[in-house]
Amino acid sequence: MATKLLNIDAGGRQHIDRYELIAEIASGGMATVYLARLTGVGGFQRFFAIKRLHPHLAGEKEFVEMFLDEARLAAGIHHPNVVPILEVGASPNGYYLVMEYIEGETLARLLARAAARSTRLPAPVAVRSGLDMLHGLHAAHELRDETGQLIGLVHRDVSPQNVLVGSDGITRITDFGVARAASRLTATRVGQLKGKLAYMAPEQAAGIEDLDRRADVFACGIVLWEALAQKRLFKAENEAATLSRVLNEPIPSL
Repeated sequence: MATKLLNIDAGGRQHIDRYELIAEIASGGMATVYLARLTGVGGFQRFFAIKRLHPHLAGEKEFVEMFLDEARLAAGIHHPNVVPILEVGASPNGYYLVMEYIEGETLARLLARAAARSTRLPAPVAVRSGLDMLHGLHAAHELRDETGQLIGLVHRDVSPQNVLVGSDGITRITDFGVARAASRLTATRVGQLKGKLAYMAPEQAAGIEDLDRRADVFACGIVLWEALAQKRLFKAENEAATLSRVLNEPIPSL
């Protein structure tokens, strides 16, 4: 991914607990993701991705609970097609998640690069990524609690931005920050949509609360369609037009 090296001129390297921050990978409205390094005896070092809640949100109960929800839910998924969460912590710099660092690109960046070159992602690569996405999501959908009952986990934000294509050829799902499960701590406010509208199943875009795994499978279909067609499926000039397409328009044949 494109990274921005951190300025170390003033005060030396930045740290979150025992992790040394190397670069900023991405930043959104809720958190920033850093490339971090853990060092040890004999020159040992290992890289991680650390997602830190923005410090100004540390006092906002809803955001903190949503952030901790992601850790609690995703940490229970153990599958090669899901980016694992290894640790959750709180430091003077705020709450943070430690994730395995995946060397590679988001599917969104790969598609953008192909578009810039007026070419397409090779169909076998797109299909392999789609299969990997489905395998990872199935593991999430089958997540069970300590009594063996399905927890009803739905990602709700499957999109090219949340799909990592590793240099090892493996595609992984990440970012369960808006996932929904029967046992999650926080609940979506009535009428509040979470996720990206252009990748929503019609029932999700319509605001139906009782979503199940089929919404994620539908979103995977949108991602795969776009990867093969090298164009957007539902995205329109504004959100109202996008919503209309999601709810009403037939899906064109590839």
